Amino acid sequence: MSSTGMERLLRQAREIQDGELSKFCARITKLLQQQDSGAEAVDALQRLLLILSATKYRRKLEQPCMNLLQTTLCSTTAPPQLQLLCAAILREMAPVEGLALTCEQAHNSHTLSLVASVLLAQGDRQNEVGSVGRHALQLLEARPPEGPGPRLLLPVLSKVVSLSPGILPEAQVDLLHRRLVGWLRYASTQQGSAQLPGSGFSAARTRQPGLVTEVDGSVATDFFTVLSTSQRFTEDQRLNVLVFSMLRTWLLLGLPAGLTAVEADDRSELEGSTQSVLSAASATASRLLPPQQQLRAGAFEYCQRILEQSGRRALRRADSDLQKACLVEAVLLLDLLCRQEPSFLYPTLPCLKALLGRLGGDPKQARTLLPVARFLLSHGEAAAVDSEAVCRHLFTSVPAELFPCPMLAFELVQFCRDSLHILGPGLGLLKPSFPNLLKLLAWHSPALTSEFVVLLPSLVDAGTAVELLHALLDLPCLTAALDLQLRLSPMTSEWPLWDISLRPTSCLEGFRDPHFQPLFQFLLRSKAAGSTLRLAPLYRLLQPLAGCARVFQCAQAVPTLLHAFFSAVPHVADAALMSQLALALLERSGSLFPVPQYEDRVHRVLSTQLLGLCRLRPALVVELARDLLGFAGSVSGIRSQEPMFTAVVWAAGEYLTVAHDRRCTVEQVTRFFEALEALLFEVTQSRRSASPPQCQPQVITVLMTTLTKLASRSQDLIPRVSLLLSKLRTLPVGPGDEDTDAVRTRATELTNLLKMPSVAQFVFSPGPEANSSRFHRDATTALPLALRTVSQLVDRETSLLPA
Repeated sequence: MSSTGMERLLRQAREIQDGELSKFCARITKLLQQQDSGAEAVDALQRLLLILSATKYRRKLEQPCMNLLQTTLCSTTAPPQLQLLCAAILREMAPVEGLALTCEQAHNSHTLSLVASVLLAQGDRQNEVGSVGRHALQLLEARPPEGPGPRLLLPVLSKVVSLSPGILPEAQVDLLHRRLVGWLRYASTQQGSAQLPGSGFSAARTRQPGLVTEVDGSVATDFFTVLSTSQRFTEDQRLNVLVFSMLRTWLLLGLPAGLTAVEADDRSELEGSTQSVLSAASATASRLLPPQQQLRAGAFEYCQRILEQSGRRALRRADSDLQKACLVEAVLLLDLLCRQEPSFLYPTLPCLKALLGRLGGDPKQARTLLPVARFLLSHGEAAAVDSEAVCRHLFTSVPAELFPCPMLAFELVQFCRDSLHILGPGLGLLKPSFPNLLKLLAWHSPALTSEFVVLLPSLVDAGTAVELLHALLDLPCLTAALDLQLRLSPMTSEWPLWDISLRPTSCLEGFRDPHFQPLFQFLLRSKAAGSTLRLAPLYRLLQPLAGCARVFQCAQAVPTLLHAFFSAVPHVADAALMSQLALALLERSGSLFPVPQYEDRVHRVLSTQLLGLCRLRPALVVELARDLLGFAGSVSGIRSQEPMFTAVVWAAGEYLTVAHDRRCTVEQVTRFFEALEALLFEVTQSRRSASPPQCQPQVITVLMTTLTKLASRSQDLIPRVSLLLSKLRTLPVGPGDEDTDAVRTRATELTNLLKMPSVAQFVFSPGPEANSSRFHRDATTALPLALRTVSQLVDRETSLLPA
């Protein structure tokens, strides 16, 4: 169906009113009551499912219709397609009050799998999770292992233990452990039989089944696994594959009720520690172990067989991909097994070392290296194995060469995030490699932004913070550079470009220009350089790529990443680092890659974070006085970087006081005052000209407030600011000129406060007790009383205000 037709159907489904839905439910009720409704009932239920899933709000169905949906779902005579649609509709309605559906109504595995999907979607308000799990185990006990029953029930049990670990009773869990071992270890090694049509005078002939084969075409000589190939699979072989897929979840969460993971490991060590090593090589010894250890031993054998099969050369591309996926799962399982049973560690290490030697030189196996690296990080210290070489390869060579691969990028970043506690507090390998990790973020920013929000605070320390800040601000420029690098790569055909319609000829020539090579090499570096370079020439060169969709998406993620970066700064920054970061904010606010709307969004973030740094260390205003004055001393700064300009001026008025830093002198206050006074005069005078500058009233009011604060700390300046404020109070107001009216009102308020200099100093520079909420709420405390007193004293002058 075309997208236009689908959109029309969705729109019609969303526009159905409650009255029409009630009539439609009545029709469905009649159809479900008939003995043979056939295709008409199926079509009606499909349309009802579309209506329910197409709307964001929850629809309400008539109770007779709800009852019949549940009855049809549990009916032994209803067609499977109808049962499947009824279950899907009830899941879409969940959670539903007064649902009458229970596990006791399901008498076979097919029905229970559908009923369980509805009940588990309800939540666990009435212990539905435990009831589903117990009923699934009872059906497993009542049926032989053959047939489709277990294959439908195992996913139910996996979901149950995922939602509520430890909820199943111990006796039933032990029985299931033995069943799982049998399905995992003793599946048939023969292919399923095929029925051949016979002649009209004889019964159908049966072809003698052959043996299953390996991925390289040879006959399998060991037990069946997910990597064994066959023309026709038997039921126990399908169960084998299904058990392997749920095994890690079950080993991690499927402990009996009332038994914690620690207790289970302690008990297994006491009961079978002497036999656990033998269990890795002997099926006879494994039968002597408790059920849970039997499953671990069977899983260990299975994983070793997967490692052996993964080394065979597959005949088909699909089998090669399956080998990689199964190898990843097997290594993750071995990691879990070695944590639960440490005696498995030493038989595992030789296999993993051989695997590492086989995978290390193949760039196509980079994704498979991730679980191997995690295993070595988890167990390398106990086994005296150096894992640094693997991690160094993953953090340097892999991102630099394979950054366009989306799955590898996501899995590598997730590996870094999940391994932070294993890598240790120093993170000596990860932190210097942040330029390489940022390549993954620059190329896949929509998918990786949330992952990097978690990862970034761990990359920030005193040695990397400044360089990392510059790298985050240059992230859109890095995306453009990676685009150029990919276009010039000999492997361009393997990686699809985001926007192949762009032909940035000048950019491609500049990429080869020796004049720009040092800048490109710095931007595309693999490790932290310990310094920064000004990349303004690259901004101009790469400007044709600024409108690329991938660059634009990357630019949208930068403000979120900056907030994550600065959330970690208070935990690692000392006075020197805060000064460096503040200077970097001032410098970079005027030097950003010109992506549409990027500068405005980043300026808002930088202004907020500059105020945050000043709040953490008010002495920054005194220490960086020359830089702050240089930034705020021109009208061009107001026009191009208004949020940053406002933040700098506000910080000067808030923190340039001896109360925050004893090094603050009258000369510094006067120097700031004179610079801002000249700037305010220039701005307000130009407002009366024919072409006034684009200056918001917020900027003027912040300038006025800061000048008033500075004058309250040096009373010699009060006459000058009073004269300036009096001129602003007389600004002419045109029709609809709310901006000028706001400026006049603020000027009047500040003038009234300056009439009592001691009160003005108290209001503008309150002591530390001002942070207390009581200081603002209690009418008898100082600040509200002072403001009320000033209002009463100057109230008689309100009549002097211009009309």
